[in-house]
Amino acid sequence: MESLPLELPAETLKRVASELGCHPTDERVALHLDEEDKLRHFREYFYIPKMQDLPPIDLSLVNKDENAIYFLGNSLGLQPKMVKAFLDEELQKWAKMGAYGHEVGKRPWITGDETIASLMNDIVGANEKEIALMNALTVNLHLLLLSFFKPTPKRYKILLEAKAFPSDQYAIESQLQLHGLNIEKSMLIIKPREGEETWRTEDILEVIEKEGDSIAVILFSGVHFYTGQLFDIPAITKAGQAKGCFVGFDLAHAVGNVELHLHDWGVDFACWCSYKYLNAGAGGLAGAFVHEKHAGKIKPA
Repeated sequence: MESLPLELPAETLKRVASELGCHPTDERVALHLDEEDKLRHFREYFYIPKMQDLPPIDLSLVNKDENAIYFLGNSLGLQPKMVKAFLDEELQKWAKMGAYGHEVGKRPWITGDETIASLMNDIVGANEKEIALMNALTVNLHLLLLSFFKPTPKRYKILLEAKAFPSDQYAIESQLQLHGLNIEKSMLIIKPREGEETWRTEDILEVIEKEGDSIAVILFSGVHFYTGQLFDIPAITKAGQAKGCFVGFDLAHAVGNVELHLHDWGVDFACWCSYKYLNAGAGGLAGAFVHEKHAGKIKPA
């Protein structure tokens, strides 16, 4: 699986704007990106809410028959038009076969996760044996931390970014408490520079270099849920592992949204949900990744 050069969104905007001879916020940049997007036809595969169907809309200000401009994929992805057909198939099988549906049909329920696991390979850039589809994101995060966070008297900290998704921070606090550690001393939080909203990669790497000998696990978001910042996953992974840390990522806002090469980047572990940019719907199976180099070596506490 060949890893492609990582171009951050801001770099893409600057490059396209330079090619067009305009500012990155110019409408021409957006129109150009739409025109060049090889995946733009997939828009037709989803239901897009109408203005008239959205509860908070003042219909006196909009055309009620127009499609909404949907910027809530970070919370819940749009419904694929094929969902109903797939659900109806399973409901019909349940109605006709009852418990036999566990073992027969195109998607036997007992191995339901295995029938779709291969679809995730290219999305996260992993080998099929490195992926499991199961549970919800925070459950998987706990399971991964139980396996990778093995604090010692000298290496006992978990590094994360400030304002990480709240449930990530709660999970980290729980793991620290489980090991009887002081949260304030063991949870190392890196903030952006004063007056800035996003993190500079060089600042993250500097903290890793300075504190790395006491850090057991680095857990960052792939894409920060609040700012939308795409973190430099390969650089953070390389720097952390050079200091002897395990490096993992919460990819809830990255999976299906940005290009990922978890295997080639050498990421130790990762987890994600499927109801945001993977459009699986509320309650969809979450995912977990463990690099194959840890097969048979890393075990839960």
